[in-house]
Amino acid sequence: MAADPRNQVTDDGGMRGAQVPAPAFMRPGTLASASVHPRDSRTGDLHEAARAAPEPVPLPEAGGPRDAVTRLRAHGCWYPSANADGTETAFICDRGGVPQLWAGSVDSDEVRLLDSSPDPVKEVLWSPDGRWIAYTTAPGGGEHSRVLCVRPDGTGRRLLAGSDPASSAYLGCWAHDSSAVAVTFAAPAAPRYEGFAGHTVTEPDPADGHFDGTRLAADWADRDGRATLLGPAAYDAAHGRESSGTPAGTTSPAAPGMAPPAAPAVRPDGGLSVYLIDPDGLASPVLLTTETHAASLRLCDLSRDGGLALLRRGPRGRREAVVRRTADSENTFAMPVADGDPWIGRFSPDGRTLWLRSNAAQGYAALFAVALDTDGGSHGVSLVAEREGSDLELLALAHDGRTAALAWNVQGASELELVETFPARQAPDSTGPARPVPLPHEVVTRVTAAGTGRLLLALSGSQRRPGVWWAHEGVAMLRTPWSSQDRDAVPPGRPPVRPVPLRLTARDGLPLSGWYYRAPGRPSDEPAPCVIHLHGGPEEQERPVFHPLYHELVGRGLDVFAPDVRGSLGHGRSFVDADLGAGRFAAFDDVADCAGHAVMAGPADPTRLAVMGRSYGGYLTFASVVWHPDLFRAAVAVCGMSDFLTFFAGTEPWIAESAAHKYGHPERDRELLHALSPMSRIDALRVPLLAVHGEHDTNVPPGESQQFVRAARERGLDAELLTLRDEGHDFLRSDNRRLFRRAAADWLERHLHA
Repeated sequence: MAADPRNQVTDDGGMRGAQVPAPAFMRPGTLASASVHPRDSRTGDLHEAARAAPEPVPLPEAGGPRDAVTRLRAHGCWYPSANADGTETAFICDRGGVPQLWAGSVDSDEVRLLDSSPDPVKEVLWSPDGRWIAYTTAPGGGEHSRVLCVRPDGTGRRLLAGSDPASSAYLGCWAHDSSAVAVTFAAPAAPRYEGFAGHTVTEPDPADGHFDGTRLAADWADRDGRATLLGPAAYDAAHGRESSGTPAGTTSPAAPGMAPPAAPAVRPDGGLSVYLIDPDGLASPVLLTTETHAASLRLCDLSRDGGLALLRRGPRGRREAVVRRTADSENTFAMPVADGDPWIGRFSPDGRTLWLRSNAAQGYAALFAVALDTDGGSHGVSLVAEREGSDLELLALAHDGRTAALAWNVQGASELELVETFPARQAPDSTGPARPVPLPHEVVTRVTAAGTGRLLLALSGSQRRPGVWWAHEGVAMLRTPWSSQDRDAVPPGRPPVRPVPLRLTARDGLPLSGWYYRAPGRPSDEPAPCVIHLHGGPEEQERPVFHPLYHELVGRGLDVFAPDVRGSLGHGRSFVDADLGAGRFAAFDDVADCAGHAVMAGPADPTRLAVMGRSYGGYLTFASVVWHPDLFRAAVAVCGMSDFLTFFAGTEPWIAESAAHKYGHPERDRELLHALSPMSRIDALRVPLLAVHGEHDTNVPPGESQQFVRAARERGLDAELLTLRDEGHDFLRSDNRRLFRRAAADWLERHLHA
C-alpha cells in the first residue's frame, strides 16, 4: 500500500499534514498526556505518581559512507524492516565490525549506513508511512539499551528514550498512522548494594558506619581483553557470599568486625512503563501503562483506531497476551502465550479479530483467532492452525491484514507457509488452505511484510551466515544483492561442517536430542576429543545454523555435540517446564547423559571430553564440573551464574522478576537456590576452567565468573578469567568475538590434545 501523500516530509524537516487526524489515544478526553495516572494492569491499583516520561534528545548526524570504513570480509545481515511499499528495507549488518543500522533497496546493491556510532543495534522498525526508522541500541555494548529514530536518508537522528545511562528502553510497535512509536521504559533503579555482584566493594560512611557507596574492587579484572588471573578471596559457601577476608596487597572492604549486609531479594524498585512517543516531538509522550515488579512488558500492536492495545507481559514460562482499552486503561482480555519471539500477534484491520501465537491449553504453540466485540471483550477463541509436535515460532501479517505468514519449528528447522485470513465465504476467525514456501536455508529468524504480496525473510543455515531474502506472492525467493557475504567466512578448503541429529533418552526416560559436528579429516571410527556445548536460556534451542565458534573448534580437530537439555524450546511446553524448581538437578544429569551418548553412539573419546556453554549454558558448565567432576577434562563457562543468591542481588530488577519463576524466589526458595548453586559444591571441582565475561554485563554480572575463578585458584586449580571490553551479556563486536573464539579454542585444544 502506497504511503499517504499527506504524510510526507515537508521542507521544514517533518511537520505532519494538518488534516491528518490524531489517533484515539491522543485526542482530548482520552489518555492524552503522561501525567495521567493509569491503572496498574496487574493489580488494578492506581499509582500515586506516574514515572517521568522520557524526553527526546536531538543528536548530531551520524550517517556514514556506503561502505563501512573497516569492512569485514565476511558479515551477516538480519532483522529487516521494510518501508510502506516494500521497495527498501532497513536492516542490521555487522560489515563494519559491529551490528549497525543500514538501509537499501531490495533489488539493488546500493546500501547506506544510517548510524555510524559504535553502539550495537538490536532491533529495527520502519514506520508505516516511511518517514522514520526506529531502532534500539546498546551503548557500550552493555545490557542497558535505548531507542532512537532517524529519517531514511540518515538525517534527523534523535534519542527517544534511554538517555540516562542507568535507564533502559526497547521498542514496541508503531501506531498504524505513524503518529507514535511505542517504547518500553525502565527508569533508573534506586542505588543498590553491589558487593554481591562481585565487581565492587563497599565503603562504610565514616560518620555512621553504614554502607552507602561503592567503588571498584582492587582485584577488578583488567579490561584490555587479556586473560586475567584473579587473586584469592575466601568464599563462605554456607552463606552464599564472599567473606570479609581480603587478598594480600588489597584494601579491606569494610571496617574490622563489620560483616557485609545479607544478599537482598528481588529488588523492590523494579517496574516497566510503556509510552507512545511522537518522533516529530509535536505531542507529549503518552503513558499507556505501568507495571511494578514487571518481568517483561511490550506493546505488540494497536488497533487502527488506536482504541485497543495488545501487550505481551509476564515472566519466562508464564507470558500472556493482554488486550487493553486505551480510553479507560481497562484490560478486556488475557490469554497465555508461548515464550520465544516477542511479536505474538496482531489485530485485524477492523479490530474485531485478534490473531495470536499461543500455546494455551496445549503443548505446542499454534495460531488462534480471538473474536472481539467493539469494547475489546472476547466472545470466542478459535484454534485455526496447528501442527502436531511442532511450535508456531513466528507469526507475521501483511499490511492489509489478509495474509498471514506462519513459520513452524520442525525438529529445529523451519517450514514456512502462507494462509489467507478472512477467506471468502468463510467465518472471520478462519483461514484458507496453507501454501508452503520453499526455503533456501534451514532456519527463519524473522518474517515481515514488505508491501503488497511481498515478504522479507531473515534466514540462516548450516552453510551460511544470516542473510535477507524477499519473497513475492510466495513464489519467487530472491536473495538481496547486499545481503550477507560468507564466501570468505572460512579459509579455502574448510567448508562448514553440516551437523547430524542425535537422539537419546535421559536416565529418567525424557527424550533428548542435539546436533553433532564431526571434525573433518578424521576416520569415522577414530575416537575424537569432544566438546559438549550448552546453549543459553534455558529457553533457547540448538538449530542447524552456521556457528563460527563450532567452526573454530572443529578446525582444531575437536568434535562438538550441542544438545537440548530439559528447559529448551522447540520440544513442547512440558519439556520447557521440566527443569522448574528441583527439576534443575535432572538437567545436570542430562548433560552427563548427553556426554555418555556422544561416547556410546558417536565417535567421542571418553577420556577427552570438555563442557562449554554461554549464559544459562555457562551456569550448566559450572554445575556440570562440580556435580560430575570426573566426567570432563576441561571447561569454558561464558557469562554464567555461579551462585543464585549473588546473581539475584546483582542482576537487573526486571530480569530478577522473570528469573524468580524459572529458578526459585531468593527469599522463599533460598535453600533450594543455595543447593542449585555451583559455588555450594566448589570443593568438588577438579578440572581446569576458563571463564569469559563481558565487562558491562548487568544480566549476569561479571562477579559470577570472578568468584568461581577465585575459588578454583584457591584450591590450586588452573583457572583463568577473560574479560571482554565494551561487551555485555552478548558479545557483539567482531574483534571480541574473534578473541573469544580463539581463546576458548586454545584453552580446549591445550587441555584435550595434551
